[in-house]
Amino acid sequence: MATNTHESILHAVHEHSVRFINLQFTDIVGMVKSITVPVSQLERVLTEGLWFDGSSIEGFARISESDMFLFPDLDTFSLVPWEAGVHQTARFICNVHTPDGERFAGAPRTALIRAMKEAEEMGFEFKVGPELEFFLFEADNNGHATPGATHDDAGYFDATADRATLVRQDMMTALEAFGIEVEAGHHEVAAGQHEIDFRYGNAVRAADNAVTFKYVLKAIANQHNLYATFMPKPIRGIAGSGMHVHQSLSSLETGENVFADPSDCYGLSKLAKHYIAGQLKHARGMCAILAPLVNSYKRLVSGYEAPVYVSWARINRSALIRIPRPARPASTRLELRCPDPSCNPYLAFTVMLKCGLDGIKNELPLPEPTEEDLFESVWARQGLDTLPDSLQAALSELEKDQVVQEALGPHIYERFMDAKTQEWDDYRLSVTKWELDRYLRIF
Repeated sequence: MATNTHESILHAVHEHSVRFINLQFTDIVGMVKSITVPVSQLERVLTEGLWFDGSSIEGFARISESDMFLFPDLDTFSLVPWEAGVHQTARFICNVHTPDGERFAGAPRTALIRAMKEAEEMGFEFKVGPELEFFLFEADNNGHATPGATHDDAGYFDATADRATLVRQDMMTALEAFGIEVEAGHHEVAAGQHEIDFRYGNAVRAADNAVTFKYVLKAIANQHNLYATFMPKPIRGIAGSGMHVHQSLSSLETGENVFADPSDCYGLSKLAKHYIAGQLKHARGMCAILAPLVNSYKRLVSGYEAPVYVSWARINRSALIRIPRPARPASTRLELRCPDPSCNPYLAFTVMLKCGLDGIKNELPLPEPTEEDLFESVWARQGLDTLPDSLQAALSELEKDQVVQEALGPHIYERFMDAKTQEWDDYRLSVTKWELDRYLRIF
């Protein structure tokens, strides 16, 4: 991992004639926030941080405790490729601090760093590889998505009908300009649906990359008069967009993958099995964080690739956790399949890690795998728990799960619950087009 210094940053800024600096962070629900300063302020920001009013950010602070400071993470420095020339702009992702110099407990990045330190104290580094799917829609003159108007009619891995090949290439080029190592891009199952994968690695960096990924893809799509959406289920009746997350723990002492045991029939160590058991135990409690929208639960339904049943397997893509067959022991990992790309990746990775560590600490037993298709076999799904079927049900499960609450910390937990309860109430009280089409002419 690169380690930049104040001096190397100032040299890079001078070398590339940078005029402006974007200081970015996310609110609790994962929206990217940005403050721009002229480059003349950079040295002061690097040394003293930048003050901002935290009371105006979703879930951050009350008016009485609003003073916050942004401190750039130097290793997130990158040039913004579409803001060049006289407007050449660079970007930092920032940590949020309180006036007394402590990391702000309500910042999502802080929560993940805190969980990572707990793993480090146990001798582990948490590594993840998220796979974010997205749709490209035609945009109107104002840059807004035209609902249902997918950019192409192609399918999985199709080339001939895939109009977005050049768009994806522009996206991959822009991602690499931000220092993100892209591995592959392709068309997904549904018309207008795509996926671009980046390199597996340290969970904090992966979360930074996932946030940058969404920010970059929206900007590049806009340049092509398109709209990129990470909404989980934008069209009824076709595949939704997921964010499958591959996970493993590595030994800080040796660097080896501690999930690997070549003598096991699944290639899994006892520690890996305890970790998986922890995630299965807390799957229902994690769900509101991993699938945080009302719309998320229109993806998590039986009949599509999105999982519904709390189970694990190797070849069964209807299982919640899948164990891909690794090319070598060092690649052993699990794949959690219920998250979607609307989640805040910092919080998602935080709760995944803490729930897995709970399984390790308590040596939770791993249930038997379920290799049968759970959507087809009534017998196979007997006795299995299911994920919540609505945001309201997911919030109810979160209220019961002390491990997930501890992972978030009281500040984030309380404000997340407030924000999502309001979202559910607003949805519950709305009158939808479906209701009008169904009932207005009859009753």
